[in-house]
Parts: sequence; structure tokens; C-alpha cells
Amino acid sequence: MNLIEYADREMLAIDLADKLASELRASLDSHDRVTLAVPGGTSPGPVFDALCGVRLDWGRVDVMLTDERWVPTDHERSNTRLLRQRLLTDRASDARLVPLYADARQPEDVLAEIELEIKPRLPLNVVLLGMGADMHTASIFPGADLLAEALASDAPVLLPMRAPGAPEPRITITAHVLNGALAKHLLIFGSEKRDALEKARTLSPEEAPVAAVLDGMTVHWAE
Repeated sequence: MNLIEYADREMLAIDLADKLASELRASLDSHDRVTLAVPGGTSPGPVFDALCGVRLDWGRVDVMLTDERWVPTDHERSNTRLLRQRLLTDRASDARLVPLYADARQPEDVLAEIELEIKPRLPLNVVLLGMGADMHTASIFPGADLLAEALASDAPVLLPMRAPGAPEPRITITAHVLNGALAKHLLIFGSEKRDALEKARTLSPEEAPVAAVLDGMTVHWAE
């Protein structure tokens, strides 16, 4: 794990967006198309704001989420909604969205068809992850119903996930698929999450799921 500390969040957003763009450009030099996987939540918004205006051959970039809440895409809690508002705009409007949600009652009903769209795009080229204060990443939560399956080396690409404190079902990319990415980044803000990250390094992935993906990770932190 490599930790980069920034003087402030604005500097982090600009620098991280530049790093992601550089890695995507390098991948585009040797691939017809590349895939960028990103988190939802509030933390990556400023990074998306900086990244969407970068000059890049966005028409050859597939963008997908690392996880999604099982709510309609116009719902205020939808990660897809955030993605469309903050990343898939400006120059990045030419990128192709790979959906992690379909109109169905629960993720199990459409898991197979969503996975069919993702498998041809593996391994992921560039992954950006977030982390909660509970040390979850993507929607791999401590205490989740399918936690062991999500951490397994032979896990499927996607799993539905239900966890204490999560008000709706989730769908998540599993740990071994995230670890297969050619480049991995983790974005965290504040002392609470910095302390949680340090704690996670001493715990098992079952206790701290983010620990399962820290090997080879570049962590970007600002207060």
C-alpha cells in the first residue's frame, strides 16, 4: 500500500483526476477500449468534477460503478444518478456507461444479465474505491449476508449484498475482481477514515473488508 497525503481536498481531487487520466491514456495505447470503475457516495464528486473535463479519448472508455444501491437511477440515493451528474458530463459525456442496475424488484432477478455486460471488460483497467468508517469498500460490508462469498478467491464477478445499516439491497463487484485491476486507488477524507484505514491493516478482511484490496493500492488522503 502506498499512501499519498495532500495539503487539502481540492489539491487531492485535481492530482487524483490527473493520475486516473494518465493511467487511462496508457491503457488506451495498448487496448481498443478500457474500463474505469468508480465508487458512489459524496467523496468522489470533486474528483469527477476535475476528471470529466480532461482531454482523453472518452469514446473508448467504459465507465461503471464498483457498487450500486438497488434504487431507481433517478432516486436521490442512486450512485448512477451521481455518475451521470458529476462524471459523465463535459468531455466525459462521450464515455459509455456500463449499468450496474436494471429495472427489477431485487438484484438477484437480473444479476446474470448485468454480469454478462461486465465480463468482457475484465480485467478492469483502473479502479477508484472509497471506504466507510466501518471499513467497508464497494458494498462489501462487515456483517453482510454474503461477506464470505464476496471475499472468496473464486467469487463470481458480482454479488447481491444486504448488510446491517444499509437501508436497501446492494449489488457489488467482488474483492478478487477489484484486485485484478491494473491500477487501484482508494480515496479517503478526514482523520476518522485515516484512523479506520490504519486499523484495517491490522484486522482480517472479515472484520475490515477494505483489507482484502489494500495490496498494491495507492491511497489518497486529505483532512
